[in-house]
Amino acid sequence: MVCVTDGRTGGRPADRRDWRLATLLLLALGCGGRAVEDPNPRVRADLARLREVTRPYHDLDVAVAAGYPRDVKDCIVHEHHGAMGYHHLNRANIERAISVERPQFLLYERSNGGEYRLNGVEFIIPFRLWPRDTVAPVFLGQTMKPEDNFKYWYLHVWAWRDNPNGVFADFDPTVQCSAADRKLYQPTSP
Repeated sequence: MVCVTDGRTGGRPADRRDWRLATLLLLALGCGGRAVEDPNPRVRADLARLREVTRPYHDLDVAVAAGYPRDVKDCIVHEHHGAMGYHHLNRANIERAISVERPQFLLYERSNGGEYRLNGVEFIIPFRLWPRDTVAPVFLGQTMKPEDNFKYWYLHVWAWRDNPNGVFADFDPTVQCSAADRKLYQPTSP
């Protein structure tokens, strides 16, 4: 289980600069894949655990058996930054103490043939469980963002897709939504 903190602790800025330099070097050398992940060994281990836990959810029937809905109407897009995809919410996983073992949302993309592709997850903590006017929670080494429209803190993790914007980006410019299911969304500003 991953602990959620209040954000008052964390790595030294030099660590982040060193990681950025290492990432640029890896990319310059042609190393693709998940080079944008956090350098913290604990975060890397948690991301590996998240992939292990969510691997079965590539099969939508398995996700449905675990409590996620089969049908989601809207595919969330941003007019300039790409899409998030279809958000399949397991309400039984909504709690203050979030864990990589129990993601609240599974993020899927649908092909033209209707097949589902698992791209990632979204973790949320409702403001009623972690008030908006307090210090933001930190999860997987990231400060969660407030979403005032839905009244929760959130963090996206593109665990199954190489998002050019990064593992923890809100949108992926390569995710596709059908014209019939597209729902334009503008998140609140942090």
